[in-house]
Parts: sequence; structure tokens; C-alpha cells
Amino acid sequence: MAKRHNGKYDKSNSLPFEISRSKIDLFFECPACFYLEKVLGVKRIDSPKFTLNETTDILFKRDFDNFRGKDFTHPYLINKGFDHLVPFEHEDLSKWRRSTQFGADGYFNTVHEETNLKVGGGLDDIFQNKNTKELHVVDYKSKSTTNIEYSEITLDGKFMGAYKRQMDFYVWVLRRKGFSVSDIGYFLYCDGDRFTEYTFLGDEIATMQFKMTLLPYHVDTSWIEPCLKKIEETLHYKECPAHNETCKHGNYLAQINLVSID
Repeated sequence: MAKRHNGKYDKSNSLPFEISRSKIDLFFECPACFYLEKVLGVKRIDSPKFTLNETTDILFKRDFDNFRGKDFTHPYLINKGFDHLVPFEHEDLSKWRRSTQFGADGYFNTVHEETNLKVGGGLDDIFQNKNTKELHVVDYKSKSTTNIEYSEITLDGKFMGAYKRQMDFYVWVLRRKGFSVSDIGYFLYCDGDRFTEYTFLGDEIATMQFKMTLLPYHVDTSWIEPCLKKIEETLHYKECPAHNETCKHGNYLAQINLVSID
């Protein structure tokens, strides 16, 4: 098995250093937290996993897999006027979806030679335009609106910046892998409905209904390479940079006596 350079950064290791999409976003959020983890080995406390979100992702993939490689598409897309978009079939798609293995050969990664970083992640899905043959990156999202006065889901809001960067990044990686990828990606949102009157509990199972939204997004990949160059520079800092003012972890981690490294 080929050796890999991942986990904690080793400046004496000449192999490309593996940085996942989520760690790039960590750097974007707070360079200090990124440095603590990747250079000093001090990780943030993990957030709890949202297993319901993971479940809806699995169900989305299962549904669209039934139409993968066919000339016709899912009824939902047809109903929305997107009958020209079909789930893309590729022999490596199952690998591209496995974010925990992103750095391995054949998975969803690319080596940025200028910084010697191997970057990647795990995407949800890809649709192909039957007319143009271009690919469209698709990302599944789940939520449950708590406001009874339901408003349409948009790409504005607290978490949307990270979601957009995720889409930007996946488009950039796919293009570097040689694919023709559209500037338009899609977020497929399912919103757990707690307000509409419907029967939840049946004889043997309970069925939850979701309101569905398909949001197009025009990607912007211009930030990615400057960000990678800044990451490469930060990995060679001798001291931890300052936390962003908005970083909620900064006040706690500031109490740790960090020692400069050679």
C-alpha cells in the first residue's frame, strides 16, 4: 500500500499533504483552529453527528441510483422541468462519495502541485445534462423549519457560505479530474414538515413528510487556489496564528500554553 501524508503535518515529508474539504472550511472559519489540529495535533471537540441528515442522504442516493445510466430521469426532476438532467453514472462514483477515504488513490481528490497539497472530499451526487453533456454537482441538505409561517429556502443565511464553498470546491476538483462541469450546481433540500396536518403514525411504521426544494447555484471557484496557498503558508508558521474574532473556541483554547515549534 502506498504511503500517505495525512493527519498531522510533517514538514520533512515530501509527499502531498492531505487536506479534506471540511478542513479547508475549518481554515476559512479560523486559521488558528486549523493550525492547532494540523500542526500541533490539538483537535476541536467533535460535534454530535446528525444521523437523520445522514439517513436522508442515503435515501436520496438510493432513489437516484435507480435511474443512473438510463435515458430517463427521476419523476421529481421531470415534475420540476429538469427532465434533461439524469443521474451521472461513473465507475468511481461510489468511491467519490466516501469522504473518509478521500485521499486514497481513485477517490475524490486532486493534487495541487504548487502547494503540494492533496485536497478532496466526498460528494453527494452528480447529474448530467443530456443536451450539453456537462456535469452538475448536486448536494443534498436536510433541515426542519421551526417557523410556522413557512418561507421558501434560499441560499442566504448562517450556514450557506460554507455550503456554497463546498459546492465551489467539488466543481473545482471535478474539473481538475478532466470533466466538463457546469458553473451551475444544485442543492436538493428536504425540509421536515411539522406543521401540515397529516397522519404521522401508522399501524406499524411512522412516515414523516418533507417539503422539497431544488436550488440552483452559480459557483465561484476563484477563492480556492489563493486559499490553498495561504494554507500551505500557515502550515509552516512557527507559532499559532490568532483566532478569528467570531471563533467560539478561541477563548477556551487561549488558556492552553502553546509552545513555539522549530
